[in-house]
Amino acid sequence: MEQLPLKDIHLPEPIGWWPPAPGWWLLAVLLPLLSFAAFYLYKRLKRQTMLKTAGKMLAAIGNDKNLDRLQTLVALSALLRRVAISSAPRADVAGLSGPAWLAYLDASFQDAPFSKGVGRCLADAQYQQTVPEDADLDELLKLCERWLKRQAAAKPSPKFRTGPVRAEELAMQGIADDRTDAGGRAMQGAIAESPTIRGNK
Repeated sequence: MEQLPLKDIHLPEPIGWWPPAPGWWLLAVLLPLLSFAAFYLYKRLKRQTMLKTAGKMLAAIGNDKNLDRLQTLVALSALLRRVAISSAPRADVAGLSGPAWLAYLDASFQDAPFSKGVGRCLADAQYQQTVPEDADLDELLKLCERWLKRQAAAKPSPKFRTGPVRAEELAMQGIADDRTDAGGRAMQGAIAESPTIRGNK
């Protein structure tokens, strides 16, 4: 029986890695975009959680009948400063005091209610021994509430801290600047003496 001449089987050339399939190009474009979007949403969620906690604490300060006028003023000052430090670069906020601090708070408004209005008493609240007679704490509470709402509507800072912000941080920590240590102790005492605020921890 005559054998037929057979040729060796030729395998196809191996598929090269370049150029990649269209799906890989799409993934290369979408992955960074999705990562950025997820990080932005995470920061915004943390910011909203922090501001919601601050709003509850502000309401607790306003409703606490155990706080006198000075304690209320000191507690409000401490709360706004903790929110500012938590939502903006620490180096830009922690050392602010006096007119510079009021100007920072006014950045969310057009009528400068902190520098020219009822918020003026927050300029150096941590150092005050008494509350100015013309200070309207009810209006100041409303102004602080407006300020918190403006922060909720603002975009997160690029350097916004993404770690969890607890109520204890907002309530119990004094101003970071060592120069305000005495004022920080006064703020902590005013808040610590309030059972309403302690109940929010």
